[in-house]
Order: sequence, then structure tokens, then C-alpha cells
Amino acid sequence: MTVWNAVLIGLVQGLAEFFPISNSGHLSVVNNLFKLSDVAEDHALFTAMIRLAAIVAVCLVYWPEIVAMYYELLSFANLGPYAGVRKERYPAARVFIMIVLATLPLFLILPFREMMQILYDRNVYIGVAMILTGCMLYVSDRMIPGKKTEASMTISDALIIGLCQCMAMFPGLSRIGVAIIAGLAVGLKRHVAVRFAFLLSLPALLGSFILSLGTTFQNGVDWSCAPAYLVGTVVALLASLAAIYLMRYISKNGKFGGFAYYCWIVGVLSIILYLIF
Repeated sequence: MTVWNAVLIGLVQGLAEFFPISNSGHLSVVNNLFKLSDVAEDHALFTAMIRLAAIVAVCLVYWPEIVAMYYELLSFANLGPYAGVRKERYPAARVFIMIVLATLPLFLILPFREMMQILYDRNVYIGVAMILTGCMLYVSDRMIPGKKTEASMTISDALIIGLCQCMAMFPGLSRIGVAIIAGLAVGLKRHVAVRFAFLLSLPALLGSFILSLGTTFQNGVDWSCAPAYLVGTVVALLASLAAIYLMRYISKNGKFGGFAYYCWIVGVLSIILYLIF
């Protein structure tokens, strides 16, 4: 892997992971278009590093919320020096519980994970899925604005968002996008749906990171690519931060229609390229 390959993959990973445009679909299209090797298999350490960069980006942006969860969970469980600090209410701990509940459905699709791998090499399926993602984003802009926050979310809301997130097992469907749209569908405020989707991405990213480390131990590491890995990881971190902050801004001041048109264009181009080549 060259430095420029790593920069390209890191940029795509960072932006597409947190924009509602499908990270897996874009990485697959880039790999197929530029005839790159199977990054997930041949460069598993790099895959783990850019996943870690995404995790770090979310933690940096939402550090106050994560710290609040930690303190309130200790207080809620009556553990350690923080016991009893917030005995009257535990809003952050409640958010953590909702994230756990929304993550549980992902375990339902783990047995089918390998079956879906065959679709990553077929741009026609990715193209159709990206067109579908665009349609969902287009519809989301026309939904009646919700009024719920994390404090008023119900168990069923969290489970519905989690079940919808499972759709992102198909390459071309955006995990962040589907989670945001599901959040809007159950009545969350737009900026709350975006925040919850980003926090919800942490367990999935952590799982991907662990799986990539496992592949690294099995296949070994090509240490000659280490400089490229480092550069690509830095690019992925910066791109992730930029994408998260821009999504936060859009959720408060705009709509997702631009992403819908982008997904339609990329989806159609992916299908055309598949038919031509």
C-alpha cells in the first residue's frame, strides 16, 4: 500500500463513516475502481487503525457526554468515590442504557456477516443500496419534526433504531444515515437523532476494531507499510472530526437533501460502471 492509497482510503473512511452516504459502499467502490487489494484482509492493521481513528473522533467531540455517562453509571451502581453524587436523576446513564438496547439487535446479524461479504465486490448492489439511502434521506427531510430527547426516549424507540441499524449490514446503506432516519421516525429532534446516532456508532466501531485486530493476528503485518498506515490514520481522524462537526451543524441549521442527491448520483454511476466494466 502506498501513502497515496492510504490517504485516499483514510479520507473516504473518515468522511463516509459519519456522513450519511455509506462508508462500506464508498470503500468498496474505491477498492474496485482503483483496483486496490482487499484492504480488510491484506491490511487488517490499517483497517483497525482507521476504525480506531473514528472511535477517537467521536470520543473527542462527545467527551463531556461520555464522561457524564461514566460518572452517573458509577453513581447509579453505588460504586467508587462517585457513589451518591447524582442520586436524584441519571439522564446520562439513561442514554447509555438506550445505546446498549439499540446495539443488541446487531448481534442478530453477526451469523450473516460473512454472507454479505460477497456483495462488497459488486458495484451494482452497492449502487442500488446507495440510491435507496438517498431516497430515505430525501424522505427524512419531509418528516414532521419530532419533540423527543434522549430523556424521553422509550425502550421501544431504542430497539427500533437498533433494528433499523441492522439494515446497514448491506454495503451501500449508511449506518449513520439509517440510525438518524430511524431516530427521526420515532420522534426524536433532528439534532438529538444525530447525536444519538454518533454515540450509537461507538459499539459498532469498537466491534469492527476488535475484528480487524483478530484478522491482523491471523494474517500478520506488513511493516513496510507502517508509514502509509500512520499517514492514512491521521487523515481518517481529521476527516472524521470534520464530518462530525459538519453533521452537527447541518442537523441544527439545514437538511440532508444534499446528501440524498449525492447518493443518487454515486449510486447511478456505480451501476453504470458495473455494466460497462
